[in-house]
Amino acid sequence: MKLSSVKKKMTNVRWTVVALIFFATTINYIDRQVIGLLKPYIQEDLGWTEADYGYIVTAFQVAYGIGMLLGGRMLDRFGSKLGYSIAIVVWSIGAVLHATVRSVTGFGAARAILGLGEAGNFPAAVKVIAEWFPKRDRAYATGLFNSGTTIGAIIAPIIVTAITLQWGWRWAFIVTGMLGFIWVVIWWVLYHSPKRHPQVNEEELAYIHSDDDQENQEKPEELETKITWRQLFQHRQTYAILFSRFVTDWVWWFFLFWTPDFLNKTHGVDLKATVLPLIIIYTMSSIGGIYGGHVSSQFIKFGRSIDFARKTTILLFALLVLPLNAVPYIENMWIVVLIIGLATSTHQAWASNIFTIVSDVYPKQVVGSMTGISSVGGAVGGALASSFVGLILEWTGNYASIFMIASCMYLLAWLILRLFVPIRQIKF
Repeated sequence: MKLSSVKKKMTNVRWTVVALIFFATTINYIDRQVIGLLKPYIQEDLGWTEADYGYIVTAFQVAYGIGMLLGGRMLDRFGSKLGYSIAIVVWSIGAVLHATVRSVTGFGAARAILGLGEAGNFPAAVKVIAEWFPKRDRAYATGLFNSGTTIGAIIAPIIVTAITLQWGWRWAFIVTGMLGFIWVVIWWVLYHSPKRHPQVNEEELAYIHSDDDQENQEKPEELETKITWRQLFQHRQTYAILFSRFVTDWVWWFFLFWTPDFLNKTHGVDLKATVLPLIIIYTMSSIGGIYGGHVSSQFIKFGRSIDFARKTTILLFALLVLPLNAVPYIENMWIVVLIIGLATSTHQAWASNIFTIVSDVYPKQVVGSMTGISSVGGAVGGALASSFVGLILEWTGNYASIFMIASCMYLLAWLILRLFVPIRQIKF
């Protein structure tokens, strides 16, 4: 059977897998965005300071980093199906718990549980993509599931606004938190690994593994070799990818947790009126996530190397973040919305490629662990930046310096990848 016909025959099965992790990622971002949307209401109700809010977000980020370390290893040990389920159950419990607390400490604890569970989403999703797709298709598939982050960010303002205006802000946490439990039931019914899926035969498995390294195809027993974290940290690629996440992930967290507040404080946009600007911003980011993966895949189809495709795509999109520097000085809200939307779009294009780089560089059996380790860099950067942003706002009362720093981070990350990460699979 020709690989082209196998690809066509497998399309429905593989895109069902993408749809499942797309919806999980959507729920993930709905749950984490609720607090950012409700910040002005909760702040008024419970008397938070800007620094208090920064510390609460930091609690999420610290737990997220811990969860990345634990979750990636758990996924590689127990497999995608069980590991993904555990992660979503934990974060859904954390989401619902927000409705039961009143103190800053209580919210910090609820955010920590949420972060601990949500950390498992991306290692699990990237691991599933690596298991189901050959390398040439992974960036596009990753872009599709990663667009769930922006769909979640688009849906969240609509759901949260409607629930809050009808029943109050606590019910917003309860209703959105329950979505994860529903997903777990569907996941257990529909998902199977490629080797166990009833619609996957040997020819189709051959397509999935069609561009694996020849050495691994000839010696499949090597895929079972245990690779330790110590071995991962013997390679400079590990440090470079971790650092690139450290300097860029916090920018996305900043958009997610502070954009509603920024629009409220600088342009007088309340919860109800913020729905349309946020829909525009995150619709743009969704397009960027899909298109970023597509651009990279197109370079490969045109005959360029994987190394050239990933790094060139990242550079092109890094340049599009630079206009962020002007945002605090622009009075027209809709121009501001478009610039922030462009920046969120480029972040998602970046994310589609950096997740795929992990599966390009590391063997499949450690993709979950390496995604977790690299994401720790993002979580640590996010934790430090969350407290930093809160304190800067407390001290200065404006966002100018924050936008200026954020605008340069993607070029710095590209430079690190360009210098220290040759994109080819490491031999252990």
